[in-house]
Amino acid sequence: MIVAGAFYFIYDQLANNDKLDWVQFMAKFKKNQSVVGISFILLLSVLNRYFEILKWHNLASYIKPISVSEATKQVLAALTAGIFTPNGVGEYAGKALYYEKNETKQVIFLNLICNGIQMVLTVLIGIFGLLYFNAKYNVITSKTVAILFGILIFTFVLLFSLKKIAIKGYSIEKLIHKINEVPKRIHQKNILLGICRYLVFSHQYYFLFLAFDVDLPYFTLMAAVTSVYFLASSLPTFQFLDFAVKGSVAIFFFGILGVNEWIVIFVSTLMWFLNVVLPVVIGSYYVLNFKTEKIA
Repeated sequence: MIVAGAFYFIYDQLANNDKLDWVQFMAKFKKNQSVVGISFILLLSVLNRYFEILKWHNLASYIKPISVSEATKQVLAALTAGIFTPNGVGEYAGKALYYEKNETKQVIFLNLICNGIQMVLTVLIGIFGLLYFNAKYNVITSKTVAILFGILIFTFVLLFSLKKIAIKGYSIEKLIHKINEVPKRIHQKNILLGICRYLVFSHQYYFLFLAFDVDLPYFTLMAAVTSVYFLASSLPTFQFLDFAVKGSVAIFFFGILGVNEWIVIFVSTLMWFLNVVLPVVIGSYYVLNFKTEKIA
């Protein structure tokens, strides 16, 4: 059901999205097609997912050592299993299925760290990108920026002042303590791989815009890209609708830069296709294989 549903939604979004002008896309593709260029974009997609696999390979070693091929299987199968859940929550259950029942809590916790560092990087880099973009194009006033930062600081202060308060036995203090139990070398490697992954997929966005003849200064374009990822990641969404959410946010930012709407839609769709659809297609094999193993 997961695999059939995944393929249906992928087909539906590509075939019935009236904002995708395939005629203009093919004209632009024929004009700029290059084996080297296409190979480079595909390589970035492979690296994007490979760094995610290495992150999980690194974190899973806290439970038990696994091979990179096993980590690949778990990451891609979990991605497929989580395609219909808000913000990929189903990935947590997908990975847990590959472990013993008594290891489920640890798997969920480690996956939280795996995704958490990516979110932290997206927020931190996105804030700087948004500030740079706003300084150039004055999207929101300085007063609004100050208010937003005030709310952010107040939220952090409130959370840490209430860190000892437990809800159903869980508290921020316990979470921090549990995070500190994981060896520093694992955290350090996780952060490094998270940075590498962020640089890969953000620059893939950048190079795709270049392929569509979008001629903008590097820092301006990257500020828009990081802002899109920051704001889009703050919204609850489903993996199969990821391109629609990022696309709508991207239209706003790149519209300010004067980029044609159809180019923004196509770049967002290509990013979704290369970084979600292709891994899900591969992950579908592992999901079906997992079910076979369980039945056997």
